[in-house]
Amino acid sequence: MGDPKGFMTVPRKDAGYRPVNDRINDYGEVEQTLNENDRALQAARCMDCGIPFCHWGCPVGSKIPEWQDAIYRGRKDEAYFILHSTNSFPEITGRVCPAPCEKSCVLAIHDEAVTIRENECATVEQAFEAGIVRANPPKIRTGKKVAVIGSGPAGLSAADLLNRAGHWVTVYEKNDAIGGLLRYGIPDFKLNKGIIDRRLALFVDEGVILRTNINVGFDISKEELYNEFDAVLLAVGAEQPRDLSVEGRGLKGVYFAMDFLTQQNKTVSGQQIPSELRIHAKDKNVLVIGGGDTGSDCVGTSIRQKAKSVTQIEILPKPSEKRDENNPWPYWPNTLRTSSSHIEGCERRWGLNTKRFIGESGKLKQVEVVQVEWKKDANGSYSMHEVEGTTELLNVELALLSMGFAQPVHVGLLDALGVDYDHRGNVKVNGKKQTTVAKLFAAGDAEKGASLVVHAIEAGKVAAKNMDDFLRL
Repeated sequence: MGDPKGFMTVPRKDAGYRPVNDRINDYGEVEQTLNENDRALQAARCMDCGIPFCHWGCPVGSKIPEWQDAIYRGRKDEAYFILHSTNSFPEITGRVCPAPCEKSCVLAIHDEAVTIRENECATVEQAFEAGIVRANPPKIRTGKKVAVIGSGPAGLSAADLLNRAGHWVTVYEKNDAIGGLLRYGIPDFKLNKGIIDRRLALFVDEGVILRTNINVGFDISKEELYNEFDAVLLAVGAEQPRDLSVEGRGLKGVYFAMDFLTQQNKTVSGQQIPSELRIHAKDKNVLVIGGGDTGSDCVGTSIRQKAKSVTQIEILPKPSEKRDENNPWPYWPNTLRTSSSHIEGCERRWGLNTKRFIGESGKLKQVEVVQVEWKKDANGSYSMHEVEGTTELLNVELALLSMGFAQPVHVGLLDALGVDYDHRGNVKVNGKKQTTVAKLFAAGDAEKGASLVVHAIEAGKVAAKNMDDFLRL
């Protein structure tokens, strides 16, 4: 422990965000940074608890007290290497992770958790600036070849570790750039894509082969895949979005959130979207349907596109500000979360169900919603009930469906490979991430369902370990 009394003498200090009137005019990252002295003081607040609940709460098993101590003592190399030992790209989780570690920090009991996520991001940036982060290709190759299909966090995590183990790894991505939802799902104001490219350059220098614009299952057959590679990892994500089957769904102006976000990320990268295909919020009343992180990203993007107004609705009740008695520390708090996008200018409403989309000449003009209540039945299950007399019409020209993802896309690759699916439609795997097909593994959202980036990274780690064992038999 760097300072045994740090948690008592140093208050929590967040870096905060750039001013609203500044950041809504560009797509630069909204978070600010603390100077090295302030960051060391924040690291000193770590109590090095006898039971590190932060470590328990972190899906990738980050050894948090150890690298906090190294930050405090100015040991940048040590801090980075400890952090990187459990996470292939902590500079990304340091920006986009909701930090379950902080929710489990003992100091969170008093709402004063250590600024673990910010410290993580700062640790990596300081290491890059100091020249500590360098390519380190494996000295011995096994001669085994592995294909990783999908370049999101699960795929890249597994690819990194399999390459470090000495196997030849090729990552296939159907889009024009590596990164999966990190690239085209998360807005640049949360994750500058140069951060991804910087890490990818290291992967390439270390021997990972990255191939884009290749849709495995179409451009490469099942037979070609099996003939060329000794093992294959499916890390294709859960890209089947939940739809809203109501009247007017086919109107122009009703789109999936990911289509909207992907277009904007491509635009920021310099690509041109044909005007007839462009989804844009300028001068429109925007309705974001769904209250999660993707919905929040739609809010921030709509504001930057100069929407006339932005409203976000959620079908569930408004969460409480504080933990309920049945939701104690150190578990994840089911409380109200307010993002940087929300405070940029957004009306948020809860307990609303979308009834229908109303259009004129094929274009969206209004959305009919109704208030709902959730009541528990005799078996303890909740069911939704409309509140009589609460139907209302909202003037909306752009509705973005952000209700999560149901499962991986079956048509094409997965069906062609003949994998089994579980009851939720995800790829069925055992404890070693093996599918029901020989030498075929799966990791991340494809087998778990849509979840956090850190869960995908950990799934990639587990898959890589078991694939390495499989390849060495």
